[in-house]
Amino acid sequence: MSAKNTVVVDLKFERREVDAALVDAFAGRTVLRASDPDVDLSEARYAVIWKPEPDLFQRAPKLEVLFSGGAGVDHILAMPGLPDIPVVRFVDESLTTRMSEWVVLQALSHLRQVPAYLKQQRQRQWRELSQPEAKELTVGVMGLGVLGLDSVRKLKVMGFDVVGWSRSRKTIEGIETFDSGGLDAFLGRTDILVGLLPLTPDTRGIFDASLFSRLRQGGALGKPVFINAGRGGSQVEADLVAALENGILGGALLDVFEKEPLPADSPLWAMENVIVTPHAASASDVRALFRNAEAQMDRYEAGEPLQHLVDRKTGY
Repeated sequence: MSAKNTVVVDLKFERREVDAALVDAFAGRTVLRASDPDVDLSEARYAVIWKPEPDLFQRAPKLEVLFSGGAGVDHILAMPGLPDIPVVRFVDESLTTRMSEWVVLQALSHLRQVPAYLKQQRQRQWRELSQPEAKELTVGVMGLGVLGLDSVRKLKVMGFDVVGWSRSRKTIEGIETFDSGGLDAFLGRTDILVGLLPLTPDTRGIFDASLFSRLRQGGALGKPVFINAGRGGSQVEADLVAALENGILGGALLDVFEKEPLPADSPLWAMENVIVTPHAASASDVRALFRNAEAQMDRYEAGEPLQHLVDRKTGY
């Protein structure tokens, strides 16, 4: 079989999941694992990667297309020696649905006072708390890509007042949207802030003390809540901890962090008004990932344009 039909797989996922998914994947192509240091990758054409080994591009100098194993691509774009070849984002209904489910779950958790009731349970307290209706809360979603669009639509279905923000203005039926010039107005409306931004030079550290201080105070929840399932580098965790301790924020639900895994000494672990999940909000379905990559390879070989290409200038 021609080496030009070779696919390199370099995914930091559970080995058993990758093994199971590869049984039915990439028919007619040779699959090589970059984790095997002795395997020859020198003629490989494609690579499906998530947090790959740093020497991948040295070992596979003839790659023609890279396929990201997740929605984010900042880890790929930051790799030393990244060749000037197309990078394809993983866009799939399963990935989108998992993310929007997580976002809706976290918004509903605060709407229905789940963190407060869990605290009462630990203290053996039986006391009904005030619970506003969804329509009394404004959820502001920052990042209106594929994941953000699905999230705002599902939040709207649940009855929340929903607004959206993106760097450039987007038009979404039934949703008021803001762009860079309208950030203050957007934040001033927001009771629950949802971060679904890609990590770019413009978004690194965007969730900081200044931004938290501009969220609406005195809304139906009393204090604003921060939800982040975008990228960990978009939040300044020292500012986030301070905002939670000082009452600027009433709570946070976090799936991404500046350093992952979240260090054991992080104060976020022990804060009663914080829920931590291990970058699992939109866990990639490996079978879906391979199906998507294979479909794009077929398009590429047929002379058709690749879909979901990363713009290196914008970083997503």
